Amino acid sequence: MDLVPALDEPLKKVLGPATAKVMAEHLGLHTVGDLLHHYPRRYEERGQLTHLADLPMDEHVTVVARVADARLHTFASARAPRGKGQRLEVTITDGSGRLQLVFFGNGVHKPLKELLPGTPAMFAGKVSLFNRRLQLAHPAYELLRGDGEETVETWAGALIPIYPATAKLESWKIGKAVQTVLPSAQEAVDPLPRALREGRGLLPLPEALLKIHRPHTKADIAAARDRLKWDEAFVLQVALARRRHADAQLPAVPRRPRPDGLLAAFDDRLPFTLTEGQRKVSREIFDDLATEHPMHRLLQGEVGSGKTMVALRAMLAVVDAGGQAAMLAPTEVLAQQHHRSIVEMMGELAQGGMLGGAEHATKVVLLTGSMSAAARRQALLDLVTGEAGIVIGTHALIEDKVQFHDLGLVVVDEQHRFGVEQRDALRGKGKQPPHLLVMTATPIPRTVAMTVFGDLETSVLDQLPAGRSPIASHVVPAADKPRFLARAWERVREEVANGHQAYVVCPRIGDEESDPRSATKKPSPEDEAEKRPPLAVLDVADELAKGPLRGLRVEVLHGRMHPDDKDAVMRRFAAGETDVLVATTVIEVGVNVPNATVMVIMDADRFGVSQLHQLRGRVGRGSAPGLCLLVTEMPEASPARQRLNAVAATLDGFELSRIDLEQRREGDVLGQAQSGARTSLKVLAVIEDEEIIAEARDEAAKVVAADPELVSLPGLRTALDALLDEEREQYLEKG
Repeated sequence: MDLVPALDEPLKKVLGPATAKVMAEHLGLHTVGDLLHHYPRRYEERGQLTHLADLPMDEHVTVVARVADARLHTFASARAPRGKGQRLEVTITDGSGRLQLVFFGNGVHKPLKELLPGTPAMFAGKVSLFNRRLQLAHPAYELLRGDGEETVETWAGALIPIYPATAKLESWKIGKAVQTVLPSAQEAVDPLPRALREGRGLLPLPEALLKIHRPHTKADIAAARDRLKWDEAFVLQVALARRRHADAQLPAVPRRPRPDGLLAAFDDRLPFTLTEGQRKVSREIFDDLATEHPMHRLLQGEVGSGKTMVALRAMLAVVDAGGQAAMLAPTEVLAQQHHRSIVEMMGELAQGGMLGGAEHATKVVLLTGSMSAAARRQALLDLVTGEAGIVIGTHALIEDKVQFHDLGLVVVDEQHRFGVEQRDALRGKGKQPPHLLVMTATPIPRTVAMTVFGDLETSVLDQLPAGRSPIASHVVPAADKPRFLARAWERVREEVANGHQAYVVCPRIGDEESDPRSATKKPSPEDEAEKRPPLAVLDVADELAKGPLRGLRVEVLHGRMHPDDKDAVMRRFAAGETDVLVATTVIEVGVNVPNATVMVIMDADRFGVSQLHQLRGRVGRGSAPGLCLLVTEMPEASPARQRLNAVAATLDGFELSRIDLEQRREGDVLGQAQSGARTSLKVLAVIEDEEIIAEARDEAAKVVAADPELVSLPGLRTALDALLDEEREQYLEKG
């Protein structure tokens, strides 16, 4: 790679091995260039301090505030039985709120001397809840009014950058390291074509780097961020545009259904009519399948909008045209479920080569990692001979041993569970590149679709099929109002008495081995302030069966069960032989039991917004109305409660995905979707910067059309190599 040597310099050489090691391990920063692109999260102005009232629980924060008072207490403990234990409580304020700092033992002496009332300082630590009040235990701090030369020098600027930091490396230490490498910013190579940069009035890259780290005014910050956002949007869109360009050069076999073939026979036996949305999306897919270049389409649809039906019709069209179709599901439970429901929907059309099979019938096989050797051998044989037109499976489909007679279409369910590389591996199984249909039930705002799935065309199914019932959602504050939780279990009993079934979802399984070290240690006061572990399936199922749901048929389902046992549990639940299924999120996608009407999600605050929306979609799938109860112990004012209130307030997945993104930042969404790793986006906010992304996409398409190999833009090629190298590296590390 031809990166500029100054920016390629390892941090070890510049900052020393100890600091470089922490930066590499905790922040993923290895070179001078990496550190220059580690931008401040925000800036503090002297006299205008952080809002202490808005601090997030359980996160590492840096705040700038003044000491209001400090009190030293003595107490008796196991380590200091004679009342010699010491605890220093310091209250800091920013004028709007107050926050307690606490120091123990020998750690009290230095802060007792330095944190005098009125002293301004920066404090860094993890926010925890103790006696229902927010506190920082043993925070690191840096005084802002010291008499040491260095302190005065370092904090002389009006705007103090606050960097994303870790427990091992505070923001001000990162700031000092940045100061050391900042002169190298002059040598940064600019990835933006000059005409684009000048046409949009953007700063040159070296100037933007100087201004983001050492701004004199707020205008400096705004100009630097504008420029750096363009870098991120443009380089990513060029990567996607080149991928689209390369895909468009590939040949594919056009697949058109026969007028009197399998698809027509299937449509004739459907007991209902397709929704207008399903018909429209099917037309888009059939148009793509008929071309000589591979289809690359993303099908988004709310939970229960009938995506599987659309995908099945596309698969049947390909089988009609002499090809085979493969459907890739993220879990065995889901693969088995898809297989069962597709065979049911097709009836005798799925019995190719068997007695009683219809004239145009084909074989539908299942392929998962846990099948018996004999069943697996038969499935592989059916695929290689072409006997099976449709195969449904998990990652097992990607293995080298799996060979197809003529793979014409790959359908990937729940795209965010699969990296780009896995899609490619399956596509490589065709004699020519097969067509690709990617499905997701996680609604994705338009800009995210452009950023993450920029190499795919998008179709949206936003109509629910007739006969779907509304779902009512309520937050159950278990700590504030225990009576509400008791009422939740009564509701479950009422639904079961009416002939319905219920899910109870927990974040953890509960058979994890406990850490032997933790059993021997006595918890310190700080440890006790930490939260309890999340509720577990096995514990909750046991308590419910003996307590509030005594007499009901309660079963458990989780990812570590043997696949046959999982399948048996799901079959019993689907057949109505179980009243209550206590499960982890293995039921999140694709599980379809129309008779289940109520879902209780324990510790709902431990799940993401999209995940809660997905889970909720498992009820209300029949004619009876659905009920979703979000149980939490978080206090009313906490951000977690606000998140749950948002989920309870709307069933609109697109609205929720916006809320989710705004709260989590895009990193999770983009990273997971690209390769399961962290995102390369640092300043670009996918929701707010919709316009920049759309414009960058247009500009990228023009650049790639004119010069696909980027011969005339070496700076852009370098940036692209860096982006893709990072992506590939992260994927390999994960893989």
